[in-house]
Amino acid sequence: MTTIPLLSPLSLWTTVRSVSAFNVACSFVALWAFVKFSRALRWRLKTTQLRGPPRTSFIYGVSHDLSSSQDYAAMYERWATEYGVAYMIPSVLGQSRIVLCDPRAIAHFYARDTWTYVQMPLTTVIREALIGRGLLWAEGEAHRRQRKALTPAFSNAAIRKLTSVFYDSAYKVKGAWDVVIESSKDSDAVIEVQNWMNHVSLDTVGIAGFSHDFGSLDGKRSSVTEVFGSFNNNQQASAVNQTLFLLASAFPVIIKTPSKRKNLIKKLSATMGEICNELLIRSRQEKDVDMSGKDEEKSIIGLLIKSESQDAELHMSEEEVMAQMKVLLLAGYETTSISLTWALIELSRHPDVQTSLREELLAFGPDPTYDQFKANLPYLDAVVHEVLRLHPPLGVFTRVAAVDDVIPLSEPVCTVSGKMIDSISVAKGTLITISTAAINRSSTIWGPDAKEFKPDRWLTEDGITGKAKEVQGHRHLLTFVDGPRTCLGKDFAITEIKAVLSVLVKSFVFEMRDGLDTEVEIARGLMRRPRVVGEDGVGVPLRVRRYE
Repeated sequence: MTTIPLLSPLSLWTTVRSVSAFNVACSFVALWAFVKFSRALRWRLKTTQLRGPPRTSFIYGVSHDLSSSQDYAAMYERWATEYGVAYMIPSVLGQSRIVLCDPRAIAHFYARDTWTYVQMPLTTVIREALIGRGLLWAEGEAHRRQRKALTPAFSNAAIRKLTSVFYDSAYKVKGAWDVVIESSKDSDAVIEVQNWMNHVSLDTVGIAGFSHDFGSLDGKRSSVTEVFGSFNNNQQASAVNQTLFLLASAFPVIIKTPSKRKNLIKKLSATMGEICNELLIRSRQEKDVDMSGKDEEKSIIGLLIKSESQDAELHMSEEEVMAQMKVLLLAGYETTSISLTWALIELSRHPDVQTSLREELLAFGPDPTYDQFKANLPYLDAVVHEVLRLHPPLGVFTRVAAVDDVIPLSEPVCTVSGKMIDSISVAKGTLITISTAAINRSSTIWGPDAKEFKPDRWLTEDGITGKAKEVQGHRHLLTFVDGPRTCLGKDFAITEIKAVLSVLVKSFVFEMRDGLDTEVEIARGLMRRPRVVGEDGVGVPLRVRRYE
């Protein structure tokens, strides 16, 4: 006769607890699957199903193809030609995105940014980790309040007073390059210009924004530039991080996986935080002396300190104030330096344009004022905007619909069922993508010469095509976005670029080191930057000689 052993009370409880835990886990998994299935079903029923390119990867859709491409804008444009002004692309792990290439649809989208269309969960996680809960992170009412508090610092009157700061940085570069050329055996020198443009941008935003000179143009080491440089100098790690980033778009928790990029982001945030905290403490202490006047209260640091007051109309917490300072450091350093570097590259590639620009600047005479930059130098204005058109620092924006919406189109598109429609229904949770680079360089919108660097297009009435005029944005460009999130520092950046170029182009002649056919590729750092093929990091060596 077989004896059945009796379980002890402790063993029995352990078994029951294990089974219960397993059942609870299964219940959560089943609930998660049900919720995901219900959302997917609702999305499919509520969202217009558009045509688009086939999936090239089971895991990534076409996302890996886009992220690894040297010219992703051309891919977006090619699909628009094939599938229409609105189409759907397969994304990571079964997700889909609607891509808008239609001016009317894009205007509708941007007008509702921060309310109907909000940042992806992954974007908010990354931005909070890097810069905190500032203007770039905020949505809706919080975004409106923070933006309104900072707006006076970027008015025409405020930037008019900052023009001298831009010139100071430009003349420091000129002086340093004069020394380099003098010490050269030849009448010219090869100078890695991107690094210099980084220094220009950092010192300018430090003085203009926070009354602090980082001194990078004087050779001082800055912890900020060292950390920024770490992003640019590890291209292999960037490729690995890109894969993690793609997967994190479906599961944001992946972004918390330990990685070199995550450590760099943490280090950059901490470094910027230390600097901003020191500047804030110093400025608070000097407030009675330096911030007592009405004009000073309209400076960036003055407005931030003023907003800390509990009785301020547009009160910001200490966390928000710190975040704004990080945003200004990051945006002022990265985007402007990228645009200045591209400007020098394009002028080196097009000697005729460089000569015409120099002739205009020399004929004008003394250093232009802020108002003269706006009204009296049309060719400089044309060159700057052509650079911004062809090379927007941020080339793609993706948002998620917070509520259901209907997006109008200026021309009909064909759905997967073959039906022609002039508007598309978008369900809550739908991902919407706009490629600013593709729109800025679209042959359909800007004409057959859209890919060419052609400043003359900005000088005649018929230079901008009718379709391009339908694009709502600064000068019909999406470089600075549009709607509530239009770049607050737009005029700051444009004036800085014009001031720096006016000094350098009058003083020097620029050439590609290895000739006009030198290839330039895109390198991945914190943002996408130009790099001469074969160079380490983000090197852009140009041959520079004095203009005699």
